[in-house]
Amino acid sequence: MVISVVMPTYNSGKYIGRAIESVLEQTIIKNGDLVELLIVDDSSSDDTCEVVKGFAENIPEELSGRVSIRLLSNEVNLGVAKSRNRGVDEAKGEYVAFLDSDDWWQENKLERQLNVLQNNPDRVLCSTARELFSAKGESTGKVMKVTKEISYKQLLYGNIINCSSVLVRTDVMRRFPMGYDEAHEDYITWLKILKEYGPQCGIDEPLLKYRLSEGGKSRNKLKSAKMQYNSLRYAGFGRIKASFYFLCYAVNGILKYM
Repeated sequence: MVISVVMPTYNSGKYIGRAIESVLEQTIIKNGDLVELLIVDDSSSDDTCEVVKGFAENIPEELSGRVSIRLLSNEVNLGVAKSRNRGVDEAKGEYVAFLDSDDWWQENKLERQLNVLQNNPDRVLCSTARELFSAKGESTGKVMKVTKEISYKQLLYGNIINCSSVLVRTDVMRRFPMGYDEAHEDYITWLKILKEYGPQCGIDEPLLKYRLSEGGKSRNKLKSAKMQYNSLRYAGFGRIKASFYFLCYAVNGILKYM
């Protein structure tokens, strides 16, 4: 089994090393599965590419032949959606996992997810809970949960699928590429997949370590709210339905932090 990990990055030189290390530490590699890490650099101006090349040229001997690291460089800044799509297009694995360059995984993350999907052959996507960390990498003690089964209707009330937690069949991702950087590009894709394939799998354990980096678009609550509404509109809902689901999202957001 080959699993492709797609990691979009932009000026993440100070964080990306931990993300790469967490991929190399995955227990699934020790079990004989192969992992290719596709890092899509979106025209960084810092030392991101140098850090990536350092890892690519110094893969531990015990991982030789079982892990590969490829750096794909965008000539111009394309945004995170098109960068992820480029990685998916280049992927050779049966499954693709996404990992943002400032996040990292627990070492058994891919193994747990692959087992769940293989035991549920009618499912094409698996997400996990996530533990929130500060920009400095310190745990906030907050865990964002996910349900064992994630339905399309449930997702309409708010996105509980974090992109860095997802393992999904590659052929499915190619059918539903991401777009709309002015919205939550991944949320629109998950809605389309769940509408097409039905409920999907969740593992309610914080196998994803999510860094609340400064300047992330999800950190600006007003901007994020506008993007949530835009996402529902791009997903095909009229103004009335989009407004209803947005109101539910807003109320849930308030209750979540009370």
